[in-house]
Amino acid sequence: MATSLYEKLGGAAAVDLAVEKFYGKVLADERVNRFFANTDMAKQKQHQKDFMTYAFGGTEKFSGRSMRAAHKDLVENSGLTDVHFEAIAENLVLTLQELNVPQGLIDEVVTIVGSVQHRNDVLNR
Repeated sequence: MATSLYEKLGGAAAVDLAVEKFYGKVLADERVNRFFANTDMAKQKQHQKDFMTYAFGGTEKFSGRSMRAAHKDLVENSGLTDVHFEAIAENLVLTLQELNVPQGLIDEVVTIVGSVQHRNDVLNR
C-alpha cells in the first residue's frame, strides 16, 4: 500500500510540531493575526491538526465543521479574502521549509491546501 503524505511528513509528531510553529508565524503576521484575536488557540490548533491529519491521508474521516461553515463568519463579517488565504499559505510553506521538509512534499501539501476547491470552500464562493 502506498505511503500517505501524512506518513511521509512524519505522522502525528511532525503535524503537531508544524501546527505549533505555523500558528507562531500566523499570530505574528499583521496581515492575518486579527482573525485570531478572539480565538481559543488550543482548540484552533487541535482543529488544524485534525484537518491536516485528514487532508494528508492520516485518517479517513474528519469530524470537524466543513471549511465553508468554519470560515463563513470570517468572510461575511471580518473581510476574509484571497489576500489572507495567500498569507496563511505562505506561513505554512515557510513553516515546512524551516522544518526541512523536502520541496517535493511541500509541493504536495500546497496542491492539497492551495487547491481551487479548498480556497473556494474557505472563502465561501
